[in-house]
Amino acid sequence: MRASAPRAAIVYDAGALIAAEANQPRMWRLHRQALDEKRRIIVPVPVLAQVWRGSARQASLARLLFGCEIADMTERIGKEAGVLCGRTATRRRTAPMDVVDATVVVVAIMAAAAIVTSDPDDLAALTDVADPVIRPALIKI
Repeated sequence: MRASAPRAAIVYDAGALIAAEANQPRMWRLHRQALDEKRRIIVPVPVLAQVWRGSARQASLARLLFGCEIADMTERIGKEAGVLCGRTATRRRTAPMDVVDATVVVVAIMAAAAIVTSDPDDLAALTDVADPVIRPALIKI
């Protein structure tokens, strides 16, 4: 029997959680496939905070989260996300990027994970500035 290589982890951004909450079929197909493949599915705490409201209307979101690893916002992640926001603003000469998006990119780079997102443009800009050795794949929902 041949051993198979582990599948890449994935990180969900706020758009992915919102898509799950809205019961978008594509998001649920991606999630079920990730679970079937036993992928590590990561939701950074700031992403959860951005979306979670604690109402009964979020039953679908709660169901999705059951299969996810909630990644704490550590000091290291916070500092790296802040630096990334500043570097992106300097390079693009714009207002700083959203710290939650920067956190998603930092966590994805640290975990060598792909990112499931509804907004690949901002995440691509952050990833460009981070210039990681292994660039996270961006999966648009």
